[in-house]
Amino acid sequence: MKKITVLIICSVVFILHAAAQNSVGVFDEHSDVGNPTIKGNAVYNAADQTYLLSAAGKNVWAKQDQFQFAWKKIKGDFIIKATVHFIGTGVAGHRKLGVMARDKLTTDSRYIDGTFHGGLPLLTSMQYRQSDGDTTGQLIISPIHPTEIEFERNGNTFTFSAATFGENYKSVSREMDLNDETYVGIYLCSHVDTVIEKAIFSNVRIIIPPAKNYKPYTDYIGSHLEVMDVATGLRKILYSAPNSLQAPNWTPDNKSLLYSSEGLLYKYDLKTGTVEKINTGVVNDLNNDHVLSMDGKMLGISNHLGGKSTIFILPTTGSDKPEQMTADSLVPSYLHGWSPDKKRLIFTGFRNKQWDIWAIDVATKKETALTDNTTLDDGAEYTPDGKWIYFNSVRTGNMKIWRMKPDGSNQEQVTFDDFNDWFPHISPDGKWIVYISFSKDIDPTTHPFYQKTYIRLMPLSGGVPKNIAYVFGGQGTINVPSWSPDSKQIAFISNTQIK
Repeated sequence: MKKITVLIICSVVFILHAAAQNSVGVFDEHSDVGNPTIKGNAVYNAADQTYLLSAAGKNVWAKQDQFQFAWKKIKGDFIIKATVHFIGTGVAGHRKLGVMARDKLTTDSRYIDGTFHGGLPLLTSMQYRQSDGDTTGQLIISPIHPTEIEFERNGNTFTFSAATFGENYKSVSREMDLNDETYVGIYLCSHVDTVIEKAIFSNVRIIIPPAKNYKPYTDYIGSHLEVMDVATGLRKILYSAPNSLQAPNWTPDNKSLLYSSEGLLYKYDLKTGTVEKINTGVVNDLNNDHVLSMDGKMLGISNHLGGKSTIFILPTTGSDKPEQMTADSLVPSYLHGWSPDKKRLIFTGFRNKQWDIWAIDVATKKETALTDNTTLDDGAEYTPDGKWIYFNSVRTGNMKIWRMKPDGSNQEQVTFDDFNDWFPHISPDGKWIVYISFSKDIDPTTHPFYQKTYIRLMPLSGGVPKNIAYVFGGQGTINVPSWSPDSKQIAFISNTQIK
């Protein structure tokens, strides 16, 4: 009896070990589908959070498929995003990579995917097999070689979006009857069964959205604290939590990121990866409007005092008694910036029955209105040289980026497309502006949670903005200045349900 028990235990341990060996990054497992002649593989690089897939396989088409698949079983709705590129010129023009949802791991299983071909012809499309053993069909997006792909399930509606880095997504959608729980993941096929092709998948994010009836500011999902190289778009998750993290600041000494969570302020150590709470004393019902002075020595915060947002300041090291800036009778006030000399704070304040941008003298606490509009003005921030204040305003109908002189004069629009743009942040070297863009169909007077958004970059001197990140987020993603001191990276929050 003892020998049998030992054998059973050993067998279970072996099976669990084998399963763990076959997991890769965020995916439960990887395997070849359709038994290619040459076996494929999937390798996760934890240092840069990229996936290297290698694969043979005749095709993902017609009535049978052969490919390498890194997958995770997901029940219900999801979004999967990735930045992708093939390695080398390739042998077959129809080599394929993409993202897929599949009922089974059999070669003829019902499935739907988003794919692009790694040679000629230029082809990016949604492919689908409506029933087991059926012939594959497709919907073509456009003749491009994308680098950014996104695949979404919303009930039985599947949407595939693709873009080259910097551009907006182009999308196709299709109704498809798949199991509620499917195999979801990234895949590669060489299109020649005796040839191995390779591809890199970076910025891979599996997103489980909130429930359709969630209540903003009540029902929160999980968060990733991320950093991104602005030039390349390469992202890295530093820290994840099942609750709401919001609005990271990058400290000027390049040692930490500050973020807010559940009314408190925390510091993430970039070297050790440890997290500690910042002491704000009895001021402990903070929102996500916290801003470091440009020298990093002082910290401004917005706190719900008696249910109304009120501004305080304190040393960055923390304080039992932060100094109150805005009067109890003048509320609410949402902080957004320090002047370079630390003599003024700028904030969005509700005064005279409207939302405007105000400045307050730190020494005297005297307030001065900088804008005067019946529509919302918000998100103000000084340039490092102190010559301009950038902000967002809905005065033209959509929320767009504007700028003005520090005294409120010379107000002029900066962005002009159909998107709703929020929270302009100026790089420390004074050359770039980064901001978040929402779709044109949101209410421009809101800054909603849990949306598909773009983080955009444009020269401070003006020019055409480009997308540098394709992010599921919104409120709390990039509300505050978050550039690295060398102006090469930014920090932000993305969202998904995390158990």
